[in-house]
Amino acid sequence: MAQIINEFKRPDKALLEQYQEVAKCYSASCVFADVQRRRGVMHSALKPISNGTLVGPALTVKLSVGDLQDCLDALTVAQAGDVIVVDAGGETETSIWGGLMGGLCLQKGVRGAIVDGAVRDIDELRDLGFFLFSRSVTARGTHTMYSKRKDEMDLNVPIQCGGVVVNPGDMIIGDENGISVVANTELEAVLKLAQEQAEREEQTRQAINAGKTVDELLEEFGRI
Repeated sequence: MAQIINEFKRPDKALLEQYQEVAKCYSASCVFADVQRRRGVMHSALKPISNGTLVGPALTVKLSVGDLQDCLDALTVAQAGDVIVVDAGGETETSIWGGLMGGLCLQKGVRGAIVDGAVRDIDELRDLGFFLFSRSVTARGTHTMYSKRKDEMDLNVPIQCGGVVVNPGDMIIGDENGISVVANTELEAVLKLAQEQAEREEQTRQAINAGKTVDELLEEFGRI
């Protein structure tokens, strides 16, 4: 039986807004990767279809490898601000996400999606302004449109995406550099470290612009 969990603990609005604010820095995914000592970084094969930064709690979906279908059921539990994270088994030749799904997500306020698998309709998704990461792009869709068959799928359970275990409510920070995941049990601690790191990097940039040398930077900031 599929494990459909309608609710999971999402971060409160204030905490989410703080994450979004910190993620306005340069290379936000890198900042969060650094302060977690490189933990929680998804595989580099997952690429964005457009530039921008995606921040939000993970709504997880696990599909059946070898019998992939459209993940429309995720919309039954999605809420505004969510990032839908899909374990499609890394399948690169069957798209499980397209432009119409992106439009439906925007209706519900879903911020974007990460698919460890294939997607299509990326021209439409770009025009919609929908943030999407995937392992590949292909014109080949699922059986759903022909078979009309919709099997149960696992929603809001622990999954693996891009080599990282993702639990419902984990924070996603994705940009053109990559995707970092912050465990829902560590949100406040990691946020504080990321705020400090982003500020330190900005101070370092200003010092470089002022002409300071590598040795001076290392003495002042401890790293480059």
